[in-house]
Amino acid sequence: MLSEKRVLISEVLKRAGITTAGFHSNPYLSAYFGWNRGWDVFYDSMEDEVDDKVPYIKAGEINNKVSTWLSSHIGGIAGYNPFFLWVHYMDVHEPYVPERKYIDMVDPSIKLNEEEMFGLFKDVLLKRDVSDRGIVEILKKLYCAHVQEIDDAVRKFFGILEKSNVLKDSLIIITSDHGDEFGEHGGLSHDGKMYSELVNVPLIIYEPSRERGEVCDTLVSTLDIPPTILYLFGLNQVDAFEGCSLLPLEDYPAKGVFGEAVDKHGSKEKGEEKEVHYYLQGDLKIIYLETDDSWELYDLRADPKEINNIIETSSAAEEIKEKVKPRVRRYHG
Repeated sequence: MLSEKRVLISEVLKRAGITTAGFHSNPYLSAYFGWNRGWDVFYDSMEDEVDDKVPYIKAGEINNKVSTWLSSHIGGIAGYNPFFLWVHYMDVHEPYVPERKYIDMVDPSIKLNEEEMFGLFKDVLLKRDVSDRGIVEILKKLYCAHVQEIDDAVRKFFGILEKSNVLKDSLIIITSDHGDEFGEHGGLSHDGKMYSELVNVPLIIYEPSRERGEVCDTLVSTLDIPPTILYLFGLNQVDAFEGCSLLPLEDYPAKGVFGEAVDKHGSKEKGEEKEVHYYLQGDLKIIYLETDDSWELYDLRADPKEINNIIETSSAAEEIKEKVKPRVRRYHG
């Protein structure tokens, strides 16, 4: 369950009089676990039927619900209440059974039908079997086909905002919660690891008044998104939020970033996994695995694929360890 001590961005915004609406299909973020706090409208799909091949409500249906809600909220009235809308798509997710047109965008030579794709999920992905590199590459292409699906869904989402005449007044943040592994570190999916293929995610901010794009290479965290949202609404920052507003860019402080997976109740094949933490500062990234009380340290500039663990040879190891230690098991007792 979500701790009552946690402060959600939805709660802060609702208290400020901003309308909040969330639409998603991720059971881990459902009302059952307490994630519906602070929302005027909250759809989590838990009462809807799904099947094994597509165990979530697809992005197109999520968009339809967003469109319906926007129409009712705005209602043709120019003075509608400012709103915060959160939309989460699950389509880039296992089992990888994308639609044919998206597979053809990635590799039209893949001729698998739905049953065959689902078979790869049951026989290869669930078992974390990376023995056949060719099969792993097919799984990766199916994953990329789902990315094409989401690209299409995001394009249609922008169209919904445009049709509702709110796009010109909206600022949109696009990001992700994690990536997936395809054998880079001996596994598949997104188990309790903290390597770049899992924790490096997109972060795009769309600002309609901006005349040209800008790429920022500053090290930032998804923890910075809630403070950024508060900044955009002109609200005071909240002490409970660890991050910093990404805007204005010139005021963003240089700092390291943390990541964690806490007591993951994993797949039947992997079982339960204890805490995993990482901290990234400059080019140095340290990882702590509670399961065997071990540490890994990588120099991402010299070793971007995180192959050479330098924890025993780096003079910076002990200092960086001290950044992580206070965070381990801090939610226990």
